Amino acid sequence: MNANTRFRSTGDPQLDEAVQQWLSWDMNPRTRAHVRSLVEAGCLEDLRTRLCGRMSFGTAGLRAPMGAGFTRINDLTVIQSTQGLHAYLCRCCVDLGSRGVVVGFDTRGQEDSGCSSQRLARLTAAVMLSRDVPVHLFSSFVPTPYVSYAVKKLGAAAGVMITASHNPKEDNGYKVYWCNGAQISSPHDKEILQSIEEQLEPWSSSCWDEELVDRCSLRTDPLNHINTCYMDEVSSLCFHRDLNLSCSMRFVHSSFHGVGHVFVQQAFYAFGLAPPIPVPEQKDPDPNFSSVHCPNPEEGESVLALSFLLAEREDVCVVLATDPDADRLAVAEKADGCGWKVFTGNELAALLGWWMFFNWKEAHPDPADTQKVYMLSTSVSSRILQTVACTEGFHFEETLPGFKWIGNRIHELTKTGNDVLFAFEESIGFLCGSLLPEKDGVSSAAVVAEMAVYLKNKNLSLKQQLLNIYQTYGHHVSQTSYVVCDDPPTIQNIFHRIRNFDGEASYPKACGGVRIVDVRDVTTGYDSSRPDLRSVLPVTSSHMITFTLQNGVVATLRTSGTEPKIKYYTEFCAAPGDGQVSRLEAELQRVTAALLDEFLEPERNKLIRRSV
Repeated sequence: MNANTRFRSTGDPQLDEAVQQWLSWDMNPRTRAHVRSLVEAGCLEDLRTRLCGRMSFGTAGLRAPMGAGFTRINDLTVIQSTQGLHAYLCRCCVDLGSRGVVVGFDTRGQEDSGCSSQRLARLTAAVMLSRDVPVHLFSSFVPTPYVSYAVKKLGAAAGVMITASHNPKEDNGYKVYWCNGAQISSPHDKEILQSIEEQLEPWSSSCWDEELVDRCSLRTDPLNHINTCYMDEVSSLCFHRDLNLSCSMRFVHSSFHGVGHVFVQQAFYAFGLAPPIPVPEQKDPDPNFSSVHCPNPEEGESVLALSFLLAEREDVCVVLATDPDADRLAVAEKADGCGWKVFTGNELAALLGWWMFFNWKEAHPDPADTQKVYMLSTSVSSRILQTVACTEGFHFEETLPGFKWIGNRIHELTKTGNDVLFAFEESIGFLCGSLLPEKDGVSSAAVVAEMAVYLKNKNLSLKQQLLNIYQTYGHHVSQTSYVVCDDPPTIQNIFHRIRNFDGEASYPKACGGVRIVDVRDVTTGYDSSRPDLRSVLPVTSSHMITFTLQNGVVATLRTSGTEPKIKYYTEFCAAPGDGQVSRLEAELQRVTAALLDEFLEPERNKLIRRSV
């Protein structure tokens, strides 16, 4: 043991071995010093949490707090992850040396650990370059969908985006895209993790050489080329350019201290729309997200206050907000009288799905053409598009939660000549068209703005059009929220209890006094509604159980793939013409409250309810 790796024993041989490995491999002076200080202070539980485990791929890749340790995002774990990815790509891609890898990053950073998304992206590139793999490394921050788009456009073998999207400022992540431009899914995720385990020791000092990207001829910067191509292609989603050019309607846009400002401005220009008015306090990148308590626009009014204030001053009636990596979009509209209507992801999907099909139908009057048209959503999202599809004759499919499943299905469908008009997940993730197999807040912002302009020309608001859609296809009333649980064993116990509610292997038979007619548990592959009792959706390692109630309510409980949350989703679908919305909402609220109290037992399990 050399002087650099000597330390005082913790008294735990397994932990001592982990500390020894960390000090032997980590070349970042800040994270090395942090581990040493924890050893000296005797912080054994903190050390075990950081060093005695590894990250795994969730619905959005590897995601964890930044800082020292094998369970954190830092220089060493990113180098290890990239070495594992390289080894796996070498086995799968014979032309890796000519196709290369795309690498992008957002604007996150942590001063204490010296970890920034840009530095981690450069280290990712350095590992690949050290093995003579070409790297298309963006020279500046980009929206997450740009990496997906670039992988397809450049024919790359894979892509890596360093981002934690809308997570708290302490977090960062490592998102991997396959050669089809979609996020990796099974079996690639498990096999890459196995490959990482086999490549833990950094190969050489070159892996730590951040400056290698500046002097290696195998590194290219795709920023200008990809941005130009993207903006050219995104204009194919613009259907009413002349109206856009002549309309005086204005919009407010917040980029939530992230990457979105410049790109949303350019997308508006591509549509012939006047540039949106940026929220000045949130326009520029800020890794501390200083003006919001949570950098997630999905939280609604509590994080959109500055946008509303600016809109009131400027007499603007529609607010758009992209999350920090600009793959999600929130939309709010000034309500009649006073206040703001913040649209849910399901409500925006109803509007965008209607809009994309409305414009497609204008160009394709032959009903037979719908046989090649698809819309997609995740299984926890509203079934509104399924209802529209049944009426209008196009195809609808649902996937597991996470846009990686949607992205891979888009690839399969377009490869066989089908046209995917729209796809979404309820957590404000939308994709209009099939420009790329990833949710995209940049293009969605421009599409929503054009739709609002068109509706205004017809003397309609977004909310009024949403009501028109519900009157035509039936009201779809939904609720989506979550409880926080920082204790994994408690989460396991909650779902074990649900699966053995009325005895061993017996699910609940009622919720809020309403009989449960069907149960689908994609964790175990069970679906009581099918003759063979097997779920059509693939089995997933995370918990997800869906209940269909006799009164028509559909309710799902699932664990988050990126945060310590149990999410719940409920929906009540009414027949066309049933305008008793208050009755539907009251019944849904009652069943949702029972779902929480009876199945999750928040007080007993010390769950933290979402604060609004």
